[in-house]
Amino acid sequence: MTREREQHTASGLLMLFIFVVILALSVAGLVRAARIEDPFGIVAFAVVLVLDALAFAGLFTVAPNEGQVLQLFGAYRGTAREEGLRWANPFYTKKRISLRVRNFESARLKVNDTDGNPIEIAAIVVWRVVDTAEAVFEVDDYENYVKVQTESAVRNLATHYPYDAHLEGQLSLRGSTDEVAKGLRGEIQDRLAKAGVEVIEARISHLAYAQEIAAAMLRRQQAGAIIAARQKIVEGAVGMVEMALDLLAQGGKVQLDEERKAAMVSNLLVVLCADREAQPVVNTGTIYQ
Repeated sequence: MTREREQHTASGLLMLFIFVVILALSVAGLVRAARIEDPFGIVAFAVVLVLDALAFAGLFTVAPNEGQVLQLFGAYRGTAREEGLRWANPFYTKKRISLRVRNFESARLKVNDTDGNPIEIAAIVVWRVVDTAEAVFEVDDYENYVKVQTESAVRNLATHYPYDAHLEGQLSLRGSTDEVAKGLRGEIQDRLAKAGVEVIEARISHLAYAQEIAAAMLRRQQAGAIIAARQKIVEGAVGMVEMALDLLAQGGKVQLDEERKAAMVSNLLVVLCADREAQPVVNTGTIYQ
């Protein structure tokens, strides 16, 4: 596996100054040799001019958060990361690699969760290149490699979690966002390590049931919400009934037998748990009539 190594390069400004001076002296020498008709001088200064012009090809620039991968006749020689105008062997071929932080959102994928329910899922991945040699030489196209492997990791992750948790403490795609994001980042990083890429963050950006079961799942979620709400209402109603009976017993003004207590409990529960407002009925007799 090809690992990145730093290639130290010369200052481009210094080398540019030297080349300009050599160019000026060579032109002056060539003119002088032509005047005095010195064949050896003409050839020598012409060769210097050609070499000087060739040396200019070794100048290149390196922007902040950027690397230049240098190769000599196909062999990797190193990566230049020093910013500014630099100079290296003019026979080096140079490939510019951005080291900036990048992000992209994967396509919406249709997969089955661990319960077999078809869902739609997409993820946002924040990444950057940390090893330019691996990014260039270990994979064919590292940007496309990141996208393909991310989609593969998202598909695999979705099959290991249910959309909603049905048991207490169970992890789910919808309810355990932090744990799922951590698992997604780790899985993508494992796949992209050989490409010299670091995954900074990965999170699910879109999550929904597939269209063919969305309506049925919505009714299921609504039923669960209704059941939970009813449970809270019943618990509160029972507490209020117990409190009412205790207050009546403490005052001692009303003495109810077990049958009347049961009737009172029934009436209060109907009033407190009903969907509609109860209609009052006035009893003009005794409590036993």
